[in-house]
Amino acid sequence: MTNKEIYRRTLTFSLRRLLIDVVAFLILGGLCTAGFFLMDKINNDGLLGLVIGLVIGLIVLAIILRFVSYKYKAGQIAMMTKGVTEGELPDDVVGEGKKIVKERFTTVAAYFAVTRVIRAIFNQLTRGLTSVGNAIGGDTGGTVGSVIGSGIQVVVGYLCDCCLGWVFYRKEQKTVKATCEGAVLFFKHGKTLIKNVGRIFGMSLLFLILVGGAFFGIFYGIFSIFPKTFELLTAEISQASVTLEADLPAFFSDPANVMIVCAGIAALIVWGIIHSAFVRPFILVGVLRNYMESGVNDIPTEESFSMLDGKSAKFKKFREQGI
Repeated sequence: MTNKEIYRRTLTFSLRRLLIDVVAFLILGGLCTAGFFLMDKINNDGLLGLVIGLVIGLIVLAIILRFVSYKYKAGQIAMMTKGVTEGELPDDVVGEGKKIVKERFTTVAAYFAVTRVIRAIFNQLTRGLTSVGNAIGGDTGGTVGSVIGSGIQVVVGYLCDCCLGWVFYRKEQKTVKATCEGAVLFFKHGKTLIKNVGRIFGMSLLFLILVGGAFFGIFYGIFSIFPKTFELLTAEISQASVTLEADLPAFFSDPANVMIVCAGIAALIVWGIIHSAFVRPFILVGVLRNYMESGVNDIPTEESFSMLDGKSAKFKKFREQGI
């Protein structure tokens, strides 16, 4: 199967995740809005209500992502892995994907335990690279270090998904051992795996400019219909800064600027949802194919695990506890 065929067949996971994310976003926005106006009427403190609504909304969002959305993301990776390694997919990709996730991890807690360890290992193994810019010294060094760090985090996200795909592929092995094999693969075949980095950043940046910019305009147009709301929000922010004895930047004293910030935040959230659902999976198929091909042709052995023991304490601890 080609990458496009695998992407098209597994797109149903993305559509389901998109629906879930949109519902979660609407719930978050609704709770923030309700909290703002409710508290403004009760004690003239809409900003406090906005914060309370935001906190409650984030809790609800976390629950939805943890217990509902995760199975579609993991199932999509499992089916992508199957398509890449076996060259075929079942008719019911969603049902098969959810079945594989349940068989491999049994519980939600087991899934998140492994994904946390995978991310922790990759973060620790790549953390030293972010110090390269800082070594240059001065403001320039700090800026370079920040850029390198941000870029590495994007790459780490794809590597974590690839490692999860390897865990699904190595179903005859214990989850811990398969996870360790996945971590070793990156450092054994790093040059092969990072050749997609330019594609990752190029497509993501283009999508941000086009889609993020479009939704910024849409949200700004919608918000412009309710100028009184942003005048009230600006007044609440000013009052909060006085109460907290904090210096409020002059930028936030203008309702038009507050409207711009809110439109920008909303646009970024929508861009993130759409990018995660459609663009990221498209890129992931290509990265995952390189990752799996490098591993299938050279499966890491337990002896090769020692190469990472000295580089990552988390890797060593995880390996010793689980193998």
